[in-house]
Amino acid sequence: MTALALFFGHPRFQERDLTEISRTQGIESAWREAFRRHGPQAPNHVQGDFAVAFSPEPGKTFMAVDRFARRSLCYRVENSSTLHVAARADEVTASPSSIDIQAIYDYFHFHVIPAPRTIFQNVLRLPAAHYGLFHEGQLTVAPYWIPRFTSPGPSDFSSLKEEFRDILRSSVQSQCHAGDRTGCFLSGGTDSSTVAGVLSQHLGEGVPTYSIGFDAEGYDEMEYARLAARHFKTQHHEYYVTPEDLVQGIPRVAAYYDQPFGNSSALPGFYCAQRAQQDGVQRLLAGDGGDELFGGNSRYAKQKLFHAYTRLPSILRQGLLEPLAPLFNRLPLARKLGSYIDQAKIPMPDRITAYGLLEHIGVENIFPERIFSLFSPRASRTLEQTVWHATDGADFVNQMLAYDWRFTLAENDLPKVCGTSALAGIEVGFPLLDERLVDFSLKLPTHYKVKNLKLRWFFKEALRGFLPDEIITKQKHGFGLPFGVWVLRHPPLHQLAESSLHQLAERGLIRHTFVDQLFQQHLPDHPGFYGEMVWILLMLEQWFQAHADHYQFAPSD
Repeated sequence: MTALALFFGHPRFQERDLTEISRTQGIESAWREAFRRHGPQAPNHVQGDFAVAFSPEPGKTFMAVDRFARRSLCYRVENSSTLHVAARADEVTASPSSIDIQAIYDYFHFHVIPAPRTIFQNVLRLPAAHYGLFHEGQLTVAPYWIPRFTSPGPSDFSSLKEEFRDILRSSVQSQCHAGDRTGCFLSGGTDSSTVAGVLSQHLGEGVPTYSIGFDAEGYDEMEYARLAARHFKTQHHEYYVTPEDLVQGIPRVAAYYDQPFGNSSALPGFYCAQRAQQDGVQRLLAGDGGDELFGGNSRYAKQKLFHAYTRLPSILRQGLLEPLAPLFNRLPLARKLGSYIDQAKIPMPDRITAYGLLEHIGVENIFPERIFSLFSPRASRTLEQTVWHATDGADFVNQMLAYDWRFTLAENDLPKVCGTSALAGIEVGFPLLDERLVDFSLKLPTHYKVKNLKLRWFFKEALRGFLPDEIITKQKHGFGLPFGVWVLRHPPLHQLAESSLHQLAERGLIRHTFVDQLFQQHLPDHPGFYGEMVWILLMLEQWFQAHADHYQFAPSD
């Protein structure tokens, strides 16, 4: 369909008169006036989650998504004259559409298919913080916002703490929509506990909170969720996901997405949201974003250590250490130094994904030659490098954060929460991604984010006394899924996984011998590591089965 008037989400117009127009005449009128004033930069004057596509004047179509693409927008240009736009990729395909083989490689590399590519040939997705302008058969797609980190002078912790807490309270309050019963996801981590606590301050005791547990050693952190619930006096609900839940839920979740989606936390998220919906909750607040804004992921400290190596004089690195690295790798006492040098000399951002599943196993071991000969690993790396270099000049830690705003948040974690919540019939809000908090993080000194090797130092210290100390000092976990362990122990789940992977091999996409190796050798030896590969293959095949009417795909011919 040709879509010239699509308005999704909850935009907040920064200019007071536009806010009034939105209230009295509707969101569409406000967007049209914003475009009249600011042209393609109109989204820079709008906050909140949104996706829009409309004709500001005859023969011209404008579209845009918010900074983190919490709302999705896909498009296809037909015969250089017609622009088709919709929220989902499978709503703008030709009938049927061909599969983009490069998207298959992207899926294995990222475990999702990042924008602008989609699974369908000639169907694209608007990247986060981008706009598109279609005029006289020409489509221009460009970013309207790129993070710009400032370098402030000496900063007063006390004043920054008060500013941060004020913004945090305001951002949580703005996510409480009139008439909706609002609750929280609660994993027991720093972010979800913070959101639950601030919401409890705003609404009072008894805020509904929802946690997922797993009856598997090393995967359950329900005790921290219970601690946060007691501390903030929430009305707490728990659900323990079982292997049978996966057998029932995997086909349903895979089918819901408009393209293959491989984040294994999607199933726990779905059951969490479903429980809330059954209790009459209309809206859940999630804690996503805190790690990426304030420096909370362990890889930030790890990569910071590797980055220190790149600052050594080149004559020392290239003239002495790197030639000796092979020798270090053969000596037990020096092996760690050799491994450090091997990793540190890989340039960013390649170093982030250099030891992923695909790279570890090898494409030649997974795919038939006729398939991997069609892949272009360079195309995936080019996308990563483009995002990485968009913030050239920023401090190294900030550059990692901005990279994760795209690949961890916009392409992965947010579609996980938004998609599974929508499937369960729940609206979701992300207070920690409020533009005011994002802008605050842009001016926060880098050493307040990762202080030496201490992660999210400022965030934790600013909330000390508000959050229980046990939560501030706990290790990050989240709703991690013990999938590999369960596949080995639960026959129906094992059957679903193994049969799905062999069906994928029957399509000619992967090798039967690789499937056999996975289940007979790799998975029993390392269920956590190789379980992730089984998962992304399983979800790919389940998506193919559910969307057979939308595509043409016969790589085995």
